[in-house]
Amino acid sequence: MTNPPEPLTEPLAGSPDKVPATPAAAAREAEATLARSPQPPRERVPGEFRRAFLANLWSTNTVVVSVLAVVLALVIGAFLIVISDEEVRASYGYLFTAPGDALSASWQAIAEAYANLFKGSVVDPATIGGASSGDNTWELVFYPISETLTYATPLVFSGLAVALAFRGGLFNIGGQGQAILGAIGAGLLGFLLPLPPVLHLVVALLGGLIAGAAFGFVPGVLKARAGAHEVITTIMLNYVALFFLSWLIIQKGIQDPGRSDAISRPIDGDARLTHLLGTNLRVHLGVLLAVAVTAAVAWLLGRSTLGFELRAVGANPNAARTAGMSVTRTYVLGMTISGALAGLGGAMMVQGTAYNLTVLVAGQIGFNGILVALLGRAKPWGVALGALLFGALQAGGNRMQSYSGISVELVTVLQALIVIFIAAPAFVKTIFQLRAARASQLETSLARGW
Repeated sequence: MTNPPEPLTEPLAGSPDKVPATPAAAAREAEATLARSPQPPRERVPGEFRRAFLANLWSTNTVVVSVLAVVLALVIGAFLIVISDEEVRASYGYLFTAPGDALSASWQAIAEAYANLFKGSVVDPATIGGASSGDNTWELVFYPISETLTYATPLVFSGLAVALAFRGGLFNIGGQGQAILGAIGAGLLGFLLPLPPVLHLVVALLGGLIAGAAFGFVPGVLKARAGAHEVITTIMLNYVALFFLSWLIIQKGIQDPGRSDAISRPIDGDARLTHLLGTNLRVHLGVLLAVAVTAAVAWLLGRSTLGFELRAVGANPNAARTAGMSVTRTYVLGMTISGALAGLGGAMMVQGTAYNLTVLVAGQIGFNGILVALLGRAKPWGVALGALLFGALQAGGNRMQSYSGISVELVTVLQALIVIFIAAPAFVKTIFQLRAARASQLETSLARGW
């Protein structure tokens, strides 16, 4: 005969009358019950939002570091303006006798130089009154910003080319050569093919895009298949592109028949980018195209499958390969798209401003694109803003040289200082005593190529 089961001394688990076994369990259950119960709305402390905003504003984030890097570069530029002005230096010869003269001369030189930098890149306030009075001076009002946008447009494309390659773990130093090939492709199609107006413009742009993409495809394949480092191959291809252009523009049928120097025939008017603000202002349709391409690259990197693979390979190729991604395919596509963007930058130069092929048709937009990508943290819209800043410095530097007698090379020094400080966030943080919350993140992102 079996014995009857012993009566339960504790309630079953999960029963309504369950008693916690220990005080710790009782405390945990009470906390869980309190968390599940509705909480009254927290009263907002007056000034809390303002204090939080100011605290985050003066922290080591990318925006603050970039802005302060520009400010710091302008401060050092002011010192260079003072020591490069002969009259100001002479006033320091009797500094202890009349210190006010030296300080006044220094301030006047700095203020005049930076005022002309602003007037040459944004707007000259003296022209606004003439425009409002009915005179035909509205072109003078928009001339500075027109020049800034004109200089910035090709830099957007070359900066995006470098930035996109950076996000994929590639260092595309060959943006200059790819821009030259893009200028060649757009230029040849611009004066060799007789096409209708709109079609001619589109075909010339596609010619620059395809030529740049082909020149970016080569180092991509060499890296993917042969393991050749893209820095070495792209640097060498820059010279190949330059010497090819030098040979091409003196060939019969390419060289301008009315010229004896090394210059090509001008492209047809139908292949030129339309001016947006009249023929007297150089800003052209390429500005709108630059905005559209920036949005497209932002979507590509942030929303598309290819962009995800590109960023994954750039962050860790071995992990991406383990996840089933083709690293070689990503390298080739990344360099090809990067070359296409740089090629569009070269097309902007020949179709928007130069209209002829010369040895200097692409300027230095390929190398400046590296600086723009660094300034923009390899983010598409950041690159666009960086290109706008560099375009403003270049446009304003021309006026600063003409009106203030300041060497235009000072603008190059300012650009270099901005990039140096951007690349050294810890230095900027130390000078301005920023909060160190994100300094390590910045340094890590820079070290890993963003």
